[in-house]
Amino acid sequence: MLESYEINYDTLAIIPINTRISKVIEKDKNYIVNKKSTEIIDDSCRYFGSTLSGRHEATKNLIGVSYKSPIIIEETRNIIFFPTSSPRFNNCYWIALNNIKSSEKLDNFCQIIFNNNIELELNISYESLQNQILRATLLESTLKKRINL
Repeated sequence: MLESYEINYDTLAIIPINTRISKVIEKDKNYIVNKKSTEIIDDSCRYFGSTLSGRHEATKNLIGVSYKSPIIIEETRNIIFFPTSSPRFNNCYWIALNNIKSSEKLDNFCQIIFNNNIELELNISYESLQNQILRATLLESTLKKRINL
């Protein structure tokens, strides 16, 4: 079990196992980390020079979203994560926008297929997932426009 983890370009998702432990899925490996998923997000934001709350404020300023906000982890490599529910809840998954290949609607849940064909089932509505992907994509687009000005 790892005591810390920094999100990188190969990180696909961060999944809470319980209130203190998370599973990190990468393209080729999985890790168990002795931290809450939001702590991993905050630690990674700090590693790249900000904080989760600072990135939350940035998202609010850039696209006007303040609830279930997508978060820029690292802007030069375009690493943006979005939550599947409110980050205050223990069942909140964090998903990497840059690694999503597609998503599908299933019976009472939905599924993300990542670029390397790993599949992840989510216990949220397909519409909610699509909304979160759209918000993260809007954040990505807005950020790219500002960087290229």
